[in-house]
Amino acid sequence: MRADRVTPGSQTSLREANRARIVSAVQQRGSLTQIELAGVTGLSPATVSNIVKELTSAGVLHTAHSTRNGRRALKVTLARNLGLVAGVHFGTRSLRVALADASMRVLAEQHMPLAPDHRADTGLRRAALLVGEMLASVDAVPDELLGVGVGVPAPVDVRTGRISTVGMLRGWDEVDVPGLLTDHLGAPVHVDNEANLGALAEARHGAGVGHDSVAYLRVSHGIGGGIVLGDRIVHGRSGVAGEIGHVTIDENGPICRCGNRGCLETFAGAGVLLGMLSSSRGPLTLRDVIDRARDGDAGCRRVLFDAGQHLGVATASLCNIVDPEIVVVGGQLAEAGEILLGPMRTVVEQRTVPAAAGPVQVVAAALGATAEVRGALAVALDTARVGGALGVVSA
Repeated sequence: MRADRVTPGSQTSLREANRARIVSAVQQRGSLTQIELAGVTGLSPATVSNIVKELTSAGVLHTAHSTRNGRRALKVTLARNLGLVAGVHFGTRSLRVALADASMRVLAEQHMPLAPDHRADTGLRRAALLVGEMLASVDAVPDELLGVGVGVPAPVDVRTGRISTVGMLRGWDEVDVPGLLTDHLGAPVHVDNEANLGALAEARHGAGVGHDSVAYLRVSHGIGGGIVLGDRIVHGRSGVAGEIGHVTIDENGPICRCGNRGCLETFAGAGVLLGMLSSSRGPLTLRDVIDRARDGDAGCRRVLFDAGQHLGVATASLCNIVDPEIVVVGGQLAEAGEILLGPMRTVVEQRTVPAAAGPVQVVAAALGATAEVRGALAVALDTARVGGALGVVSA
């Protein structure tokens, strides 16, 4: 039975529920044609058309003519006057900040390097200043900011917004990230692990679109992971779910920064890879290694091949437990493409339980370096919706 023909309660409550369904679909996906909206929501094209007209008149939605499969179509987005959201991604050595409207259309973005052991208070002040500058650059006032999403390279207790594992991110232990940013910006702040946000962005807008269960690996200077099931991030008891970088692949291996032995990160993290090449190649960056591997450097290719195999071992364990529909690999190391993904895919196929549906897909991320900040924008928008800052105008 079609969703718009079910009549639990009054016609008014049904109409409100249908409006909320349409706004939620546009909010999550950024923009959709009316035909796509009908497919996503289960509502009839006529119902979608009528509701879109109502909400456009009410200033909730905005429509513009476009083409789809060679035909004219009406593209639907959220109206700019609903407010703005900011996304902040603290990488191990970089900061990326973006400002978007309620349709997830990025209006401004900045990226800058950070010292490896940057102080939390300094980084947060810098992020707040950048958000303020971006608001001014689009002629917006601070009151238009509905929410802020923040990603950090460590497990997070999302109930408090604090790092949940001591010593994993030097200088950030016990830091009240939501409190500090709210004081600066006056908007609700949601903090999560960077890989969780990358997973959410790839599931909603990238390589994981159309899949109900998505596993995401962020492979860069560190290694992290996130799992999205049914459009929800899996956090676990204390925010450690998905931390694939600290899966043990050799119980007698090197001591990891987390205190355990033989974690994946001690075999495939950027520092380890660069260290293996330093005696023969001198000081290199991760970008150098990727570029040289693409140009045929045998040593750089071997280092990336071995890293792919190690990633495959840990990913196979994850797949045997979670059984995702797709594994998406992001982070700077994923830019090596099949040099890394080929051996990783082979090991995953060898070590996962055989399934009639065939081996799990292992693909490169679609959003590249912007995945985590896009995820931060998404949770900011979700937080604004749950908190009531982004509502649906009733007819």
